Amino acid sequence: MPVNSFDNYPMSWKPERKALKRPFYESIAALLEHDIKNGFLAPGTKLPPQRELADFLDLNFTTITRAYKVCEVKGLIYAVTGKGTFVSPSAARSITISKDKITNCIDLGLIASFEETNQIVSEVIQQVASKHYVEQLLNYNDPTGIPHQKTAGLNWMKSFGIQTDQDHISIVSGAQNALAISLAALFEPGNRIATDLYTYSNFIELAKMHHIQLVPIPGDEYGMLPDELEKQCTQLNIHGIFLMPSCCNPTTVMMSNARKKEIAAVIGKHRLLLIEDDIHAFMTAGLISDYQEPMFNLLPEQSVYICSTSKSICSGLRVAYMVYWDALREKIHQAMFNINVKTSSFDAEVITELILSGKAHNIVSQKKQLAQSANNMFAEFFPEQELNGHPLSFYRWLSINDYADALQLETDLKKHGIRAFHSDRFLSGSATPHKYLRVALSSTDSLDELRMGLERLKHYLG
Repeated sequence: MPVNSFDNYPMSWKPERKALKRPFYESIAALLEHDIKNGFLAPGTKLPPQRELADFLDLNFTTITRAYKVCEVKGLIYAVTGKGTFVSPSAARSITISKDKITNCIDLGLIASFEETNQIVSEVIQQVASKHYVEQLLNYNDPTGIPHQKTAGLNWMKSFGIQTDQDHISIVSGAQNALAISLAALFEPGNRIATDLYTYSNFIELAKMHHIQLVPIPGDEYGMLPDELEKQCTQLNIHGIFLMPSCCNPTTVMMSNARKKEIAAVIGKHRLLLIEDDIHAFMTAGLISDYQEPMFNLLPEQSVYICSTSKSICSGLRVAYMVYWDALREKIHQAMFNINVKTSSFDAEVITELILSGKAHNIVSQKKQLAQSANNMFAEFFPEQELNGHPLSFYRWLSINDYADALQLETDLKKHGIRAFHSDRFLSGSATPHKYLRVALSSTDSLDELRMGLERLKHYLG
């Protein structure tokens, strides 16, 4: 036993020595996971230093290091150089956002896509169903997409700055599916991916499932800070980076063209694999003066570009385009075939018909008007909030520094008849003193319902 007694020594976590079994590092990791998931260790808790815990348990230092590593890979804890190891903000609960059933609530949580335009989609579905070749859309053929469907996708992305050919594009089942394919194809358990400090919560959960560690990088109003990315790449072995440069979810930050080039230089220097989720490009290219091209064009050989039609055209059809070059092609295809087998050619044909007929552009035009009205309405209720970031975002990032308990706030909001999500749900790393609420503007059945939801939110926040 160690010379110094730890019986009365203050430690944030004291696992029971008698509960340990060989191999000890697995046993310690299991106890730590149990205490985190059962609420005995709150998010943000600083864990005992590894050497201190080793002395307390009378074990080798490397045993504790291995145990912490197991939990870090699972996304339960994270380390900050020079500061210590902490319990992750979302370790004790799932932060996946989906359209679960909520009653007597106005949904300001899930980001839908102004579903008022789905009547146009419904009409085209009936047209596609009556085509003479419809049976050819119902088989396993063309697992990466039928050639004319790919051509339509390339035409759709041309205005965003994407120039490629049919050999370097695949049709997949939405952006979430594309992210899952990218992680399975290009990364291994234990790899590290740099992200914005606040990032897409479902990507955080995907990374947990694949045992991939996220490295949070701070940013400013122009996007991720290149010097901070460079510093982390120098200190850690980082394998990839995930970005949403047109409109970061949840912060609405748009990466400036100059910042894209600065970040691209760091990515190229350290040979990172870039996953670029450009889901808001349809609201950015041609509208925002600083938008010149996607980051993919700066780093084509080491990038995957994802363009979903769920927000721009229709959320329920689950169609997205993945663009990549030769170096990644085989791995992407292998993962896609194993995860998807193939994406529905019927759904892809509906999107194709909408694009080729010009009706997709009509839908986008309507959504721009709805997004403008929704953002104007948000500004009416929260005039003190500077509308930084994308002016036509489908969501807003509302400062609420007096509400630190994420679970309690979300629960209270539901009691007041609204659903929205606290910023802790989107943290890829350490907690911050600043708290926010992501407020979806595109999920209600009408602008009148949105107004009612914003009124309730304003009344609750005071």
